[in-house]
Amino acid sequence: MKKLLFATYCLCFFISCSKKSVPTKTIDNKNDTLSEIKKNDSGNVFADSAAADSATVVSSTRVLVIADGYGKLITPQQNIPQDAGIKYNNLQLSKGFTTQQRANLQARYKTVPPRVLYVPQQYVSSSMKGSYYILKKKFWYWKKSDGLFYLDEKYYL
Repeated sequence: MKKLLFATYCLCFFISCSKKSVPTKTIDNKNDTLSEIKKNDSGNVFADSAAADSATVVSSTRVLVIADGYGKLITPQQNIPQDAGIKYNNLQLSKGFTTQQRANLQARYKTVPPRVLYVPQQYVSSSMKGSYYILKKKFWYWKKSDGLFYLDEKYYL
């Protein structure tokens, strides 16, 4: 009886260990044109170099990081398309996550996502609750009255 139990245990162990595989990377055409979120050496999150450079004129076909999780304004007001109707409030946008909120995000998701985004209309989805955008198939951003998208509170509470 003990040999049968041991053999069953070993068989289950080898079967479960042999199933390891690396999932294939799926390419989402919608995300091909989006700016990739990166982290520099100082820990600040920023959009790719075209959006981070304040001298660059940004087209309205890209998702832009307005404020990162640390309260740093990444994209200045003059780089946001004029036809977007954004109410740019530096004091409101420069509020970052608290130390505890950043620690929670880092522990749960291994990253501190941007706090505020500008999303062109072609990437916006709508529901009964309002307009939203999903970043990296993980983080939900909801549109507020100023026209910008803010990270859903469930991530950092």
